[in-house]
Amino acid sequence: MRKRWFSLAAVAAVLVALVPAAPAMAAPTFKVPFPCNQSWSGQTRSDHSPAYAIDFNRTDDLGDPVVASAPGTVDRVTDLGGTSYGKYVRIDHGNGYTTYYAHLSSFNVSVGQTVGYGRVIGYVGSTGGSTGPHLHYEQRLNGNDIQVRFNGALALYWGTKTYTSDNGCAGSNTGAGTVNTTSGVALTVRSGPGTGYSAVGTVADGASVTIYCQTSGTSITGTYGTSSIWDRIGSGRFISDAYVYTGYDGYIPGVPRC
Repeated sequence: MRKRWFSLAAVAAVLVALVPAAPAMAAPTFKVPFPCNQSWSGQTRSDHSPAYAIDFNRTDDLGDPVVASAPGTVDRVTDLGGTSYGKYVRIDHGNGYTTYYAHLSSFNVSVGQTVGYGRVIGYVGSTGGSTGPHLHYEQRLNGNDIQVRFNGALALYWGTKTYTSDNGCAGSNTGAGTVNTTSGVALTVRSGPGTGYSAVGTVADGASVTIYCQTSGTSITGTYGTSSIWDRIGSGRFISDAYVYTGYDGYIPGVPRC
């Protein structure tokens, strides 16, 4: 009988070996966690914790928007106070993949919320164990940190590299508005968010516009009151939000800050 048991065990081992392993689930197409066309310096270092995380910086980045790097569901919005990650968000992307966004100054999402590319989830800060404003970013698989990839390309290990975002560039995170000057006069388009910038064209009264991002600039009194918000409607093309009907009193939810 002993020989028969050995024989059965050998056959079972062969059968197991012949069964193909389950295919690994494909990773999401992760993108740089900042609004479209922004460039950020990303640093990796072997003594980082965890090792494969990236620290992102740019000049005067405190309060800059942080966006979801891939579609998913927010499953953690946590404030650890003055330790570790401080204020951080975690997004579950399915198939065991998650991303972490740490040291935020404030949140812009809640647990259970579904987010897509370019969705603002919080703002750059220096909370927790941070010694200065930056975004600590991680990609994980089944809880383990993995080397970060953007659009399938491996990030630089080890060192510092400039990454330019194409996150939300397809228009999935834009706003819409209608120009209303009340007088029929066309609205002046500026090269930047203020009257001190050069005029680069006009938009007709009543025209519909796509708003790619919003920022603060010269305070203007217009059809919808006094506002310092300026809407970017194209590359190097800004108009005062005081003359644009968006359906919101202030910044449009979900539209990134420029």
